[in-house]
Amino acid sequence: MTTTGAIYTGSVPAVPDASSSAIGRALLILGDQWALRILQRAFLTRTRRFADWRDQLGMSESVLAGRIRELVTAELLVPAPYREGGRTRHEYRLTPQAVELWSMLVAIWAWEREWVEHPADPPDLLHNRCGACVVPQFGCWSCGRAPVTARETRTTRTGEETFASVAAAPRLHRRTVRADTAYDRLSYYPETLEILGDRWSTVVLAAAFLGVRRFVDFQAELGAAPSVLAQRLRRFGELGVLGAPEDGSRGDYRLTTKGMAFFPVLSFLVHWAQRWYGAGQPAALTIWHQECGAVLAPMFRCPSCHLPVLRDEITFKIP
Repeated sequence: MTTTGAIYTGSVPAVPDASSSAIGRALLILGDQWALRILQRAFLTRTRRFADWRDQLGMSESVLAGRIRELVTAELLVPAPYREGGRTRHEYRLTPQAVELWSMLVAIWAWEREWVEHPADPPDLLHNRCGACVVPQFGCWSCGRAPVTARETRTTRTGEETFASVAAAPRLHRRTVRADTAYDRLSYYPETLEILGDRWSTVVLAAAFLGVRRFVDFQAELGAAPSVLAQRLRRFGELGVLGAPEDGSRGDYRLTTKGMAFFPVLSFLVHWAQRWYGAGQPAALTIWHQECGAVLAPMFRCPSCHLPVLRDEITFKIP
Protein backbone atom coordinates (compact mmCIF):
# COMPACT_ATOMS: atom_id res chain seq x y z
CA MET A 1 0.00 0.00 0.00
CA THR A 2 2.97 2.31 0.25
CA THR A 3 4.33 1.73 -3.23
CA THR A 4 4.85 5.04 -4.99
CA GLY A 5 2.41 5.57 -7.84
CA ALA A 6 0.30 2.51 -7.05
CA ILE A 7 -3.42 2.50 -7.63
CA TYR A 8 -5.24 1.77 -4.39
CA THR A 9 -7.99 -0.80 -4.35
CA GLY A 10 -9.83 -2.77 -1.72
CA SER A 11 -12.10 -1.26 0.91
CA VAL A 12 -13.28 2.06 -0.47
CA PRO A 13 -15.61 4.37 1.46
CA ALA A 14 -18.95 4.85 -0.23
CA VAL A 15 -19.89 8.24 -1.56
CA PRO A 16 -22.91 9.86 0.11
CA ASP A 17 -26.16 8.44 -1.25
CA ALA A 18 -28.60 10.46 -3.29
CA SER A 19 -30.82 11.08 -0.26
CA SER A 20 -28.15 13.33 1.26
CA SER A 21 -28.35 17.05 0.63
CA ALA A 22 -26.08 18.40 -2.08
CA ILE A 23 -24.18 20.54 0.41
CA GLY A 24 -23.83 17.62 2.80
CA ARG A 25 -22.41 15.42 0.06
CA ALA A 26 -19.90 18.12 -0.90
CA LEU A 27 -18.78 18.71 2.67
CA LEU A 28 -18.36 15.01 3.32
CA ILE A 29 -15.39 15.03 0.97
CA LEU A 30 -14.29 18.70 1.00
CA GLY A 31 -14.69 19.28 4.74
CA ASP A 32 -11.24 17.85 5.40
CA GLN A 33 -7.91 19.65 5.60
CA TRP A 34 -5.89 17.00 3.78
CA ALA A 35 -8.37 16.65 0.92
CA LEU A 36 -8.31 20.41 0.38
CA ARG A 37 -4.51 20.46 0.38
CA ILE A 38 -4.27 17.59 -2.08
CA LEU A 39 -6.67 19.31 -4.48
CA GLN A 40 -4.95 22.66 -4.04
CA ARG A 41 -1.56 21.19 -4.99
CA ALA A 42 -3.12 19.48 -8.00
CA PHE A 43 -4.31 22.91 -9.20
CA LEU A 44 -1.36 25.03 -8.17
CA THR A 45 1.64 22.83 -9.01
CA ARG A 46 -0.09 20.18 -11.18
CA THR A 47 0.89 17.53 -8.65
CA ARG A 48 -0.31 14.11 -9.81
CA ARG A 49 1.91 11.49 -8.22
CA PHE A 50 1.71 9.91 -4.81
CA ALA A 51 5.32 10.58 -3.86
CA ASP A 52 5.05 14.25 -4.83
CA TRP A 53 2.01 14.85 -2.62
CA ARG A 54 3.68 12.96 0.20
CA ASP A 55 6.88 15.00 -0.03
CA GLN A 56 5.26 18.39 -0.62
CA LEU A 57 2.64 18.09 2.12
CA GLY A 58 4.56 16.02 4.66
CA MET A 59 1.76 13.45 4.83
CA SER A 60 2.15 9.91 6.05
CA GLU A 61 1.69 7.37 3.26
CA SER A 62 -1.27 5.73 5.01
CA VAL A 63 -3.16 9.03 5.39
CA LEU A 64 -2.37 10.05 1.82
CA ALA A 65 -3.49 6.67 0.46
CA GLY A 66 -6.78 6.98 2.31
CA ARG A 67 -7.48 10.49 1.04
CA ILE A 68 -6.64 9.52 -2.55
CA ARG A 69 -9.09 6.61 -2.28
CA GLU A 70 -11.80 8.99 -1.10
CA LEU A 71 -11.11 11.55 -3.82
CA VAL A 72 -11.16 8.83 -6.50
CA THR A 73 -14.42 7.42 -5.12
CA ALA A 74 -15.92 10.92 -5.06
CA GLU A 75 -14.89 11.32 -8.73
CA LEU A 76 -12.58 14.26 -8.03
CA LEU A 77 -9.42 12.37 -9.02
CA VAL A 78 -9.06 9.71 -11.68
CA PRO A 79 -6.11 7.28 -11.88
CA ALA A 80 -4.11 7.28 -15.10
CA PRO A 81 -1.37 4.72 -15.84
CA TYR A 82 2.17 5.66 -16.83
CA ARG A 83 5.38 3.70 -17.36
CA GLU A 84 8.41 4.15 -15.14
CA GLY A 85 11.45 1.90 -15.02
CA GLY A 86 9.68 -0.80 -16.97
CA ARG A 87 6.75 -0.84 -14.52
CA THR A 88 3.22 0.49 -14.82
CA ARG A 89 2.35 2.99 -12.14
CA HIS A 90 -0.55 5.40 -11.67
CA GLU A 91 -0.86 9.13 -11.28
CA TYR A 92 -4.05 10.96 -10.33
CA ARG A 93 -5.60 13.67 -12.46
CA LEU A 94 -8.37 16.13 -11.70
CA THR A 95 -11.75 15.20 -13.17
CA PRO A 96 -14.02 17.78 -14.87
CA GLN A 97 -16.03 17.82 -11.64
CA ALA A 98 -12.92 18.71 -9.63
CA VAL A 99 -11.72 21.28 -12.16
CA GLU A 100 -14.85 23.33 -11.49
CA LEU A 101 -13.67 23.82 -7.92
CA TRP A 102 -11.07 26.29 -9.22
CA SER A 103 -13.24 29.30 -8.41
CA MET A 104 -13.72 28.24 -4.79
CA LEU A 105 -9.96 27.69 -4.41
CA VAL A 106 -9.25 31.13 -5.89
CA ALA A 107 -11.81 32.62 -3.47
CA ILE A 108 -9.93 31.03 -0.57
CA TRP A 109 -6.66 32.50 -1.86
CA ALA A 110 -8.25 35.95 -2.19
CA TRP A 111 -9.64 35.83 1.36
CA GLU A 112 -6.29 34.71 2.77
CA ARG A 113 -4.46 37.46 0.92
CA GLU A 114 -6.69 40.12 2.49
CA TRP A 115 -7.36 38.74 5.96
CA VAL A 116 -4.65 36.33 7.11
CA GLU A 117 -1.24 37.40 8.34
CA HIS A 118 1.60 35.61 6.60
CA PRO A 119 5.37 35.92 6.96
CA ALA A 120 5.93 36.29 3.22
CA ASP A 121 3.88 37.33 0.22
CA PRO A 122 1.60 34.62 -1.20
CA PRO A 123 1.67 33.79 -4.92
CA ASP A 124 0.28 36.47 -7.23
CA LEU A 125 -2.57 35.74 -9.62
CA LEU A 126 -1.95 36.81 -13.20
CA HIS A 127 -4.92 37.49 -15.47
CA ASN A 128 -3.38 36.39 -18.74
CA ARG A 129 -5.97 38.17 -20.84
CA CYS A 130 -4.90 41.66 -19.72
CA GLY A 131 -1.52 40.87 -18.16
CA ALA A 132 -2.34 42.33 -14.74
CA CYS A 133 -1.74 40.69 -11.36
CA VAL A 134 -5.12 40.96 -9.68
CA VAL A 135 -7.37 39.92 -6.83
CA PRO A 136 -10.57 39.06 -8.72
CA GLN A 137 -13.83 40.75 -7.74
CA PHE A 138 -16.73 38.50 -6.73
CA GLY A 139 -19.83 39.12 -8.78
CA CYS A 140 -23.10 37.90 -10.29
CA TRP A 141 -23.21 36.23 -13.72
CA SER A 142 -26.94 36.92 -14.00
CA CYS A 143 -26.48 40.68 -14.28
CA GLY A 144 -22.71 40.99 -14.68
CA ARG A 145 -22.26 43.24 -11.67
CA ALA A 146 -19.11 43.09 -9.54
CA PRO A 147 -18.18 43.48 -6.81
CA VAL A 148 -21.10 41.93 -4.93
CA THR A 149 -20.98 41.55 -1.15
CA ALA A 150 -22.85 39.25 1.21
CA ARG A 151 -25.00 42.18 2.35
CA GLU A 152 -26.33 42.55 -1.21
CA THR A 153 -27.73 39.01 -1.21
CA ARG A 154 -30.38 37.04 0.59
CA THR A 155 -30.65 33.30 1.13
CA THR A 156 -33.80 31.19 1.14
CA ARG A 157 -34.31 27.56 2.01
CA THR A 158 -36.40 24.82 0.51
CA GLY A 159 -38.10 22.47 2.95
CA GLU A 160 -37.38 22.00 6.61
CA GLU A 161 -33.91 20.55 6.36
CA THR A 162 -31.37 21.97 8.79
CA PHE A 163 -27.61 21.73 8.79
CA ALA A 164 -27.82 18.99 11.42
CA SER A 165 -27.96 16.31 8.73
CA VAL A 166 -24.88 17.81 7.06
CA ALA A 167 -22.67 17.85 10.11
CA ALA A 168 -23.93 14.59 11.58
CA ALA A 169 -23.28 12.45 8.48
CA PRO A 170 -20.87 9.58 9.21
CA ARG A 171 -17.29 10.79 8.92
CA LEU A 172 -14.84 9.00 6.65
CA HIS A 173 -12.04 9.54 9.19
CA ARG A 174 -11.22 11.40 12.37
CA ARG A 175 -10.88 15.17 12.31
CA THR A 176 -7.33 16.32 11.63
CA VAL A 177 -5.90 19.23 13.57
CA ARG A 178 -2.72 20.77 12.19
CA ALA A 179 -2.17 23.85 14.34
CA ASP A 180 1.59 23.21 14.36
CA THR A 181 1.95 23.04 10.58
CA ALA A 182 5.18 24.65 9.40
CA TYR A 183 4.83 27.73 7.21
CA ASP A 184 4.41 26.90 3.55
CA ARG A 185 3.62 29.80 1.24
CA LEU A 186 1.99 27.46 -1.31
CA SER A 187 -0.48 25.86 1.09
CA TYR A 188 -3.60 27.14 2.77
CA TYR A 189 -2.94 28.74 6.13
CA PRO A 190 -3.95 26.92 9.32
CA GLU A 191 -6.46 29.68 10.10
CA THR A 192 -8.27 29.02 6.82
CA LEU A 193 -8.35 25.29 7.39
CA GLU A 194 -9.91 25.80 10.80
CA ILE A 195 -12.83 27.45 9.04
CA LEU A 196 -13.23 25.30 5.94
CA GLY A 197 -11.32 22.08 6.63
CA ASP A 198 -13.86 20.77 9.12
CA ARG A 199 -17.58 20.22 8.51
CA TRP A 200 -18.70 21.48 11.91
CA SER A 201 -16.85 24.75 11.44
CA THR A 202 -18.17 25.24 7.91
CA VAL A 203 -21.79 24.69 8.87
CA VAL A 204 -21.43 27.02 11.87
CA LEU A 205 -20.26 29.73 9.47
CA ALA A 206 -23.02 28.92 6.96
CA ALA A 207 -25.62 29.17 9.73
CA ALA A 208 -24.20 32.56 10.72
CA PHE A 209 -24.70 33.77 7.14
CA LEU A 210 -28.34 32.64 7.41
CA GLY A 211 -28.76 34.97 10.38
CA VAL A 212 -28.37 32.51 13.25
CA ARG A 213 -26.89 34.42 16.19
CA ARG A 214 -27.73 32.90 19.56
CA PHE A 215 -26.07 29.84 21.03
CA VAL A 216 -29.38 28.03 21.50
CA ASP A 217 -30.32 28.71 17.88
CA PHE A 218 -26.98 27.42 16.58
CA GLN A 219 -27.54 24.30 18.68
CA ALA A 220 -31.06 23.80 17.33
CA GLU A 221 -29.91 24.41 13.75
CA LEU A 222 -26.87 22.13 13.89
CA GLY A 223 -27.83 19.50 16.44
CA ALA A 224 -24.36 19.94 17.92
CA ALA A 225 -23.28 18.91 21.38
CA PRO A 226 -22.91 22.03 23.55
CA SER A 227 -19.19 21.38 24.07
CA VAL A 228 -18.53 21.00 20.33
CA LEU A 229 -20.50 24.13 19.47
CA ALA A 230 -18.92 26.18 22.27
CA GLN A 231 -15.44 25.21 21.07
CA ARG A 232 -16.16 26.23 17.47
CA LEU A 233 -17.80 29.53 18.44
CA ARG A 234 -14.99 30.36 20.84
CA ARG A 235 -12.38 29.64 18.19
CA PHE A 236 -14.22 31.73 15.59
CA GLY A 237 -14.17 34.57 18.09
CA GLU A 238 -10.40 34.17 18.55
CA LEU A 239 -9.93 34.19 14.78
CA GLY A 240 -11.95 37.37 14.44
CA VAL A 241 -14.59 35.75 12.23
CA LEU A 242 -17.46 36.04 14.72
CA GLY A 243 -17.92 38.79 17.26
CA ALA A 244 -18.45 36.93 20.52
CA PRO A 245 -20.51 38.40 23.38
CA GLU A 246 -18.28 40.69 25.42
CA ASP A 247 -19.66 39.47 28.74
CA GLY A 248 -18.69 35.86 28.03
CA SER A 249 -22.33 34.77 27.89
CA ARG A 250 -23.97 32.71 25.19
CA GLY A 251 -25.65 35.72 23.63
CA ASP A 252 -25.40 37.02 20.09
CA TYR A 253 -22.59 35.93 17.77
CA ARG A 254 -22.40 38.21 14.75
CA LEU A 255 -20.22 37.94 11.67
CA THR A 256 -17.39 40.44 11.62
CA THR A 257 -16.21 42.15 8.45
CA LYS A 258 -13.57 39.43 8.20
CA GLY A 259 -16.24 36.76 8.53
CA MET A 260 -18.51 38.41 5.96
CA ALA A 261 -15.59 38.45 3.52
CA PHE A 262 -15.66 34.63 3.50
CA PHE A 263 -19.00 34.76 1.65
CA PRO A 264 -17.57 34.16 -1.87
CA VAL A 265 -16.00 30.88 -0.69
CA LEU A 266 -19.33 29.61 0.62
CA SER A 267 -21.17 30.86 -2.47
CA PHE A 268 -18.91 28.95 -4.85
CA LEU A 269 -19.12 25.86 -2.61
CA VAL A 270 -22.93 25.93 -2.55
CA HIS A 271 -23.12 26.53 -6.31
CA TRP A 272 -20.69 23.68 -7.06
CA ALA A 273 -22.44 21.28 -4.68
CA GLN A 274 -25.85 21.89 -6.18
CA ARG A 275 -24.53 21.59 -9.72
CA TRP A 276 -22.85 18.23 -9.14
CA TYR A 277 -24.87 16.65 -6.33
CA GLY A 278 -28.26 18.33 -6.60
CA ALA A 279 -29.66 16.74 -9.76
CA GLY A 280 -33.34 15.96 -9.35
CA GLN A 281 -33.51 17.70 -5.96
CA PRO A 282 -34.80 21.16 -5.08
CA ALA A 283 -31.97 23.39 -3.93
CA ALA A 284 -31.75 23.27 -0.14
CA LEU A 285 -30.29 26.78 -0.19
CA THR A 286 -30.79 29.46 -2.83
CA ILE A 287 -28.75 32.66 -2.81
CA TRP A 288 -30.39 35.64 -4.49
CA HIS A 289 -28.74 38.81 -5.76
CA GLN A 290 -31.07 41.48 -4.47
CA GLU A 291 -30.19 44.15 -7.04
CA CYS A 292 -31.13 42.10 -10.11
CA GLY A 293 -33.57 39.77 -8.37
CA ALA A 294 -32.03 36.66 -9.95
CA VAL A 295 -30.45 33.61 -8.38
CA LEU A 296 -26.82 34.47 -7.72
CA ALA A 297 -24.61 32.66 -10.22
CA PRO A 298 -21.20 33.40 -8.67
CA MET A 299 -18.41 34.66 -10.90
CA PHE A 300 -15.11 36.51 -10.78
CA ARG A 301 -14.37 39.73 -12.66
CA CYS A 302 -10.98 41.27 -13.31
CA PRO A 303 -10.69 44.68 -11.60
CA SER A 304 -8.15 45.76 -14.24
CA CYS A 305 -9.90 45.00 -17.54
CA HIS A 306 -13.41 44.37 -16.11
CA LEU A 307 -13.80 41.11 -18.05
CA PRO A 308 -14.90 37.83 -16.47
CA VAL A 309 -12.05 35.77 -15.05
CA LEU A 310 -12.03 32.28 -16.56
CA ARG A 311 -10.07 29.26 -15.37
CA ASP A 312 -7.91 28.91 -18.48
CA GLU A 313 -7.00 32.61 -18.40
CA ILE A 314 -5.29 32.76 -15.00
CA THR A 315 -1.85 31.72 -13.76
CA PHE A 316 -0.48 31.71 -10.23
CA LYS A 317 3.00 33.18 -10.16
CA ILE A 318 4.82 30.90 -7.75
CA PRO A 319 7.94 32.46 -6.22
